[in-house]
Amino acid sequence: MPVITLLEKLYGRNSFKLLETQLQSLCEGLQATVKVVELTDQGWIRVNVSGEDETAASNLLKERFNLAPVELKNVEIGNVQKGKIFVSEKDSTEIYVDVGVFVPKPIEASISLQHLQAQLVDGKELPLQRLTKLFCLADNFPLKILNKRLDNKRSRFVAELSEKQIALFSEWTLSNLERLIVLGTFSENIERAVKASGHLRDVAEIETLGLLEHAVVCKLGTYAAGLIPKVGRLLPNVALKVFSPREIQRFTETFR
Repeated sequence: MPVITLLEKLYGRNSFKLLETQLQSLCEGLQATVKVVELTDQGWIRVNVSGEDETAASNLLKERFNLAPVELKNVEIGNVQKGKIFVSEKDSTEIYVDVGVFVPKPIEASISLQHLQAQLVDGKELPLQRLTKLFCLADNFPLKILNKRLDNKRSRFVAELSEKQIALFSEWTLSNLERLIVLGTFSENIERAVKASGHLRDVAEIETLGLLEHAVVCKLGTYAAGLIPKVGRLLPNVALKVFSPREIQRFTETFR
């Protein structure tokens, strides 16, 4: 079976062994072995699937995680594309999304501040750093974007948020439930940390956004920032961000 590149990255303190255990557990019941072959320079996970049920296991992994396009020719302009944010806080005019194109060279997508303002806060002129903080647009946060065109001069896709991504943020905001965004660990570790911290009764559920990216949904009246001191100390080297509908509403009302 040829090597396939999952549209997921491995980062933080997570090892190949932990990753293989996770992937193998997804293929439980199938006669197939999943081995992590390597990580690309950008951190994308490349795996080999072998065994009697290798086709079924590969299809299962593809359905669960999607496959990276790898080459530019495999990206269709105008289609929804998944990716991961990177160097999100180092530019004041746009954010960048790694969409899994790295052969023969990496080509990422960029979303301008103007597009983010129009799509997230009805055109209000919030600065990029404020927007990225409010909507947790941090490194490795998974996004569904729409590639509008390829800027050949910059070797970069010009993109905007997809309708599905906007709908997700709208749903989170309208729910009035705060979320603690956890970037860099598996869901089982988060579940253990929530229980061990004594905050199980404050959490409604844990939503999976990606392999290592999750949203801890707080119950009504619980503030996500309040979970950080106790839950955070049980999740070392993991990025924690707060998605607060209350804060989003406050800032969007201020910038009229």
